[in-house]
Amino acid sequence: MSKPELEFHHPAGPWTAPPGAGPGVVEQVLAEDERGEHRTTLVRWEPGTDTTAQGVARHAFWEEVYILDGALYDVSLDETFGKGTYACRPPDMVHGPWTAPDGVTMLVVTYPEPRPS
Repeated sequence: MSKPELEFHHPAGPWTAPPGAGPGVVEQVLAEDERGEHRTTLVRWEPGTDTTAQGVARHAFWEEVYILDGALYDVSLDETFGKGTYACRPPDMVHGPWTAPDGVTMLVVTYPEPRPS
């Protein structure tokens, strides 16, 4: 499946809570395929967002994250990641939990594990 062809434009989609996200987390879908498997989104965590109660994250798809503004504090790693940092996570990689004391905005790209031919 392919994402749609889109030339430069100002995204106008709504900011909505992603499925399973806790309070303070919203996303704006920039592009996605018909099945929602290949997605590019902006994800915003409001100041004070804390995912420690949800524990670590793990999912069955690739995830790439680039921090555009603000910072995430990774509770497990005891490290803060700020503007300009990047993560590339394969399926089933354990990551998090995090807090965002001052908020954070991220560009997130997700896609499924390639299928064998």
